Formats: sequence, C-alpha cells, structure tokens
Amino acid sequence: MHPPERRALLLLLTLALAGQGVRILATRPDEPPGQVQILPSLSDGSPTAQRESTMHQARPLAAGELVDADLASPAELARLPRVGLALAKVLVADRQAKGPFGSLEGLDRVPGIGPGLLRTLAPHLTFSGARAPNPQGAGLGTAFAPRPPRSVTVAGSGQPDGVLNVNRATAVELERLPGIGPSLARLIVADREARGPFATLKALDRIPGIGPGLVARLERLATAP
Repeated sequence: MHPPERRALLLLLTLALAGQGVRILATRPDEPPGQVQILPSLSDGSPTAQRESTMHQARPLAAGELVDADLASPAELARLPRVGLALAKVLVADRQAKGPFGSLEGLDRVPGIGPGLLRTLAPHLTFSGARAPNPQGAGLGTAFAPRPPRSVTVAGSGQPDGVLNVNRATAVELERLPGIGPSLARLIVADREARGPFATLKALDRIPGIGPGLVARLERLATAP
C-alpha cells in the first residue's frame, strides 16, 4: 500500500473512532442507542408562546366573559365590541393619567365614548377600581347639595328643597348629580322618554351603568315620585 493511501485510511479510521466517541458521550446510560430526545416545552417568552397569547387576546369575548376596564391591557380592551386597538390605547392612557374609571359612567370622560358605545359595552365590563365619591356634593351647586339634617320644604311642592326629580330634570341638570355624567344623563332622559317615568328612584337601575351603589348615593339628592 502506497503512503498516500495509508494516510487516507488512517484518517478515515480516526474520524470513525471520533464519531463513535461523541455518540457514546452524548447518549445517556439509561437510554438505548438511537433514542430520540424531545425538546422541552417552549418558555413563556418564546415566539410561539407569544403568538398563542396574542391569538388568545384577539378572540371575541365568550358568553358571560367580563373585562376589567380598570386593569386590562390595550390588547384585552380591544377584544370588546366596537373597541379597536387605537381606542383601547386611548382608554389605557386616560386611565394612567386620571386614575381608574370606577364605573361605566367614568368611561364617558374618554373622547370617542358615547351613549351608544356605553350601552354596547355595559354587559361586558367590570370595574375593580373605586372612584372617590364627591364629598358632601362639593362643586354641585346649592340646588344639588345634600339635604341638611332638617329639610326645608318648598311651599306648595311637598318636596324637600335641593332634591332633583329625575322624571322632570333635563339632561344638563341630571349630569350634575354625583356619578351621573353627560352620557348617563342622556341615557336617563332617553329611557324616560321611551319607557315612561321612573316609578321610584330604584328604577334607575334599569339604565346600563347604574347599579344599587349609585342609586344609594342619589337617595339624598334625587327623587322619582
């Protein structure tokens, strides 16, 4: 055998031995040769996990599923009906600048939110943040201030002074009540015109965005005889 051929044969043998050694080192003692090793599951930060998270957030809301407007991210808010990502970012920016919304009425301060959208969103929203109540009707004016301990009765009216009748008040007058902004005031007037006057103040809870807590806050300031 010529020297060049001998060198080539030795090189091939060396490579074969090296490959066998690598295979032995890479194989676990308790695994048979050729065992296929399955890669561990992807971490939360992997592209696949991020894609799955994005797909989950893009899904329409399921029946009965609620979104917390005081905590949700823009992607989560964008799942709400008629709320795109642009408006969702506006909502989050407003929340960061002015604090939690606290109620459906609180959303009315955001540009682009009107009565129609509030009606659409009402069944899908929840609010974990509490808005501070207006202390003793501050800033509401004397006509809407809480009644004093001894009520003063307007002659001939039979109604304590400073109490607003929600069946006769205009939208402008209603929105001065604590917890009633322009959108809720318009909803109250529209509902009153469509379904008739409110038999009691508690009947206001038929308006989306008005619950027992808000009705309780209005008891000293409003009536519905």
